[in-house]
Parts: sequence; structure tokens; C-alpha cells
Amino acid sequence: MIVLNCNNIGFSYGTETIIKDISFSVQENDKVGLVGVNGAGKSTLFKIITGELNQEDGEVFVSKDLILGYLKQNASVNTENTLWDELLEVFKELIDMEKSIGIIERKISTAGDKDDLSSLMKEYSRLTERFSYLGGYEYNSRVRGVLRGLGFNDSEFQKKVSILSGGQKTRLALAKVLLEEPDILMLDEPTNHLDISAVEWLEDYLKNYKKCLLIISHDRYFLDSVTNRTIEIENCTSMVYNCNYSAYIKQKSANREVQEKHYQQQQKEIARQEAYIEQQRRWNRERNIIAAESRQKALDRMEKVDKPAAQPQKIRMKFNQAIASGNEVLEVDSVSKKFDDRELFKNVGFNIRKAERVFLLGPNGCGKSTLLKILAGQLEATSGKFSYGAKVKLGYYDQEMEGLNENNTILDEVWSANQKLVQTEVRSALAAFLFTDEDVFKKISVLSGGEKSRVAMLKLIFSDANFIILDEPTNHLDINSREILEEALGEYEGTMLIVSHDRYFIDKLATRIIDIGASPVIDCIGNYTYYSAHYRKSTQADKGSAEEYGMTEAKQSHIATKEERSRIRKLEKQLSDTERDIGRLEQRLKDIDMEMIEFATDHVKLIELNEEKQIKESALEELYIVWADITEQMDIQQ
Repeated sequence: MIVLNCNNIGFSYGTETIIKDISFSVQENDKVGLVGVNGAGKSTLFKIITGELNQEDGEVFVSKDLILGYLKQNASVNTENTLWDELLEVFKELIDMEKSIGIIERKISTAGDKDDLSSLMKEYSRLTERFSYLGGYEYNSRVRGVLRGLGFNDSEFQKKVSILSGGQKTRLALAKVLLEEPDILMLDEPTNHLDISAVEWLEDYLKNYKKCLLIISHDRYFLDSVTNRTIEIENCTSMVYNCNYSAYIKQKSANREVQEKHYQQQQKEIARQEAYIEQQRRWNRERNIIAAESRQKALDRMEKVDKPAAQPQKIRMKFNQAIASGNEVLEVDSVSKKFDDRELFKNVGFNIRKAERVFLLGPNGCGKSTLLKILAGQLEATSGKFSYGAKVKLGYYDQEMEGLNENNTILDEVWSANQKLVQTEVRSALAAFLFTDEDVFKKISVLSGGEKSRVAMLKLIFSDANFIILDEPTNHLDINSREILEEALGEYEGTMLIVSHDRYFIDKLATRIIDIGASPVIDCIGNYTYYSAHYRKSTQADKGSAEEYGMTEAKQSHIATKEERSRIRKLEKQLSDTERDIGRLEQRLKDIDMEMIEFATDHVKLIELNEEKQIKESALEELYIVWADITEQMDIQQ
């Protein structure tokens, strides 16, 4: 069943066309990835679908009574609630129903009249059945599982939302929309601010999501894992591919080659026909004119093959190094860092040799960026030491772009990295990074995050460094730009130390991985695929059986949640059976009372009925005790 249909959607800002003729439909179980360069109009399209913006052309149809859920890029939650209480608001209906059930339970325990008790039991049965159907016995465990999966510790559940960092608030916003389980779930860059473990948990969650899903993401691993369809927005319009990201790239390339070939063949045929027509007209005889007109009519009727649209301009990068370093580039010896009483990492040590491409991994909060700042000389270590080898010239890319002068123009800021350059060289490089004409005179303070990242990367390129330290270099970059960066770094002859959560990026470049979040620290020769297969599953898990079976914390949480749900389902079954038996006994006791009236003069029959009544009443009392025990266990499960 089609749940969403977009028909010829168009939208402009002033005279600039953002999107036009966007058309596609989405089925109820589709998992769709929306891709395109930064500025292509992906987020604009999401806002039009949700009604936040009104399209200028076209129509959006959403199936009746379906609920849309939308996570904006870098969305956040601002409230004085705790994390736990904020997420419980999703289940207000269930919580209210739970309170009503509790009131009925207390009334049942004190009811003296059997008719009142029967009425209460019927209402109780109706409510508990509805409560169970809506997942009432699971909502606490669901909240716990989602919070853990997205990287929150149990100790953080009672923290005030107002004191969280921006990244934590974004993760909380993601948790909230996941728990709401809308019919059409729309996520704009949901992997922002997630470490690798949380991204993998989210992948698993979304793969099992039973409803419609639309995702904007630059994470190629994530798209490949979750989506089964891809919608590309390019040159303001859309193209639909019934496959995931990697298959879409292959299909797009193949389609373009076929279209280019057909276009060129047709152009040759058109040129041949036009030459024939021109020749006939030059001869200017009656039969030549008739032949020319006939051929012209055939040419006019020909269905023209469109020329393949120009592909979006890509950033072109080439890293240079003035001199080669010695073979020993960096030695880190027992470096530790504390902030007040909080210890980020302790006794980290490793050596890096010339031309190695080392990726530093670990969960959010383990101190990766802090360690890079220490190595770049921007922070002091609490203890330990490090040293650089001979002829090492360091270049540092900071994900927070703190090294940029907000008062400089783009031109001046890039030029400051190497005063030996002439203006023509700087302007040419800026143009290659999509800063053209008057753009180069914009102040750094007015740039977007993506524009600042390009400026910072240009400064690094001009620095002639032979050892570069990069902190999340793919943040703010679209997929095309990430691929260009990968290509440039792949050709770079110097040494690299990089922090990144982009598994595709790591896999493409890494020759070595150091995981400072593991205990002990993992030092693995190889790329991400090798590291994940041979190290990560067994060492990042908790101790004991989790370690033995190679489960991550998110995986353990998922399994624990499944086990908890299984226990609850068993209790629900026992409760249902007990209530059914209670109902049958109560009905039989009513029937006995009626029969005793009917056989009031039959002494023998009255004795039999009385004996049966005593037995049934005794059995009913026992069932009431069983029922109370089960409900108590279910309360404990919550």
C-alpha cells in the first residue's frame, strides 16, 4: 500500500530554484535513503512533506490517519525533565491506563459484593488486555533499551535534560522519535553525534522497524545496511532506484553510460540527416525539395534522447608535503588525562611510523579528541609524555574549527596558512573548493559548518605538513566530498592520525587501528573490516559471558530486553489463564445459586450443590491468591 506520494514538487528561495518536478511514491514497508550533495534540497523536501514548508508546485499525499515522525538534523530536546521522564511522555496513554488498572486492583481487593467484584473483574480484564496489546508491560524496558543503545549510561537516566550537551540532546531527540514509532519515520542525519557502537545499534533497530522509513544520511555503511530504495536529488530533480546506496551508485553509472551512448549515437544520426536535408535543398529540384521535407518531418517526429545532465561540481584536493619526515614519526608514552576527578584515559601508549594511516577509535567520551588536542599542543597531559621524530612537520584539523579566525575573510584565512603563495594560487584553490567570485570575501563568522570545514581543510593542504592529525574530517561533508577527501588522502605520501566514526572512510584508508576505548587498548594492523572481524566483537563487550560470545553493550541490552519481554509474555499468559478460570468459577457459582433456588425442595440435590459450591469457592480463593502473586511479579518487572 502506498503511504506517501509526492507529485511534481517544486520549491524556490527567491529566484533560486531548490527543487522542481520531484515525484516518487513510498510503500508502507519501504526503507528509503535520500541522497544528494549538500544544498541539493533534501532537508527542504522533508520539511515540505511534514508541512513545515509549503511547496510552490505539485502535491503531497499522505495516507489517511497515518502518523508522521520527523527528526531534524541536529534536533534537540529542551526541558527541565530528566531523560527518563522526558521519554516516558511518549507513553502517557499507557501510564494513565496503568493508573486506572491500579485503582481497579485496589477496588477488587476490598470489594464485598460479588456483583461489584464481577463488574470490576470484567473492566479489569478489558483494560489489561488493551494495556498488553499496546505494549504496556514493555514500555519501561523499551525506554531503557533505546537509551542504552544510543550511548547513555544508566547513571545518566535521572540527569536533567537541560544540563546535557548539544550532542546528547540530539541523541535524546532521536530516542524520543524512535519510541513514538510513527507510521512514516523521517530521519535527517540520525547518525550525527553517535559513536560506532550506537550507529550499529541504530542500524539493527531500523532494519527491524516494521513501518515506513525515510533517511537522509551521508553514512554509506549505514545506508547500505538499512535501506532498500534510494532517491537521489540532483540538479533540482529526483531519480528513484530500487536498491541500497552501493547498488544505486553502480546503477547510476551504468544508466549514465547507456544514456551518453544513446545520446551520441542519436546526435550522429541527426547530423547525418541534417546534412542530407541540406544537400537536397541545395540541389533545389522538386523531387529534392520533397525528399528534404519528408526527411525533415521524420527528424521532427524523432523522440530526442536527453543529454546527460552535468554532474555537480566536486571538491578537488591534493595534499602536499614540503619534506619527508624520518621513519619514527610519533612516540606516545603512558599519556593520561583527567578533568577534575574525571579520568578520560590512562597510560595510553603507541608509536607511529612514517606513511602509516592510523585511525583512533573508541566510544564517545573516551577522550579521542582530547588526546589529539594534547598531541597537537593545545592541551596539557595530566601525566605521561610524547615526542615527535626528526623533520616532522605537523598539521592539525580540529572538528570544532577553533583555529579559524572568525574576523578574517575566507581569502585571508586560507592565505594565512602559507604566506609564500601568491593571490592567484589561493584564488584558484578556493575556486576548486567551491568558493568563487565574491564568496571569498565572506567573513568566517557567517559560514556554515560545512563551509568552515572546507576552509580548515584548505589551510591544512597549504601547510605542507608531512604528518596530519584529523579530528572527524568527514563531519559536514556530503558523500561526494567525502569520496574526494578519501581519494586525496589515499594519494598523500605523509603520515596520518585520524579520529572518525565513518566506517566506510576508515575501511578505505586505514592501515592500522588503535582502539583506546578497549581494555587493554587494541592495536590492530589492518582496516575496519579486519579490526571488526578479529578484535572488536570480543573486546568491546562487557566481561563474563558477554565477552565470551562477543556481544557489544548495545547487543547485550537488546538481548536482555528480549528476555525481559519473554518473561513478561509468560506472566501475561499466566494472568490471562488465571482470569479466565476465575471468570468460569464465578459464573459457575452464580449458576449454583440459581439451581439451589430451583431445587429448593430437593434435599439431596441441595446437598450436592452446596458441596460443589464450597469446593468452587475454595478454588476461587486460591485463584485470587495466584492472580495477586502474578500481578505483583509484573509490577516488579516494571
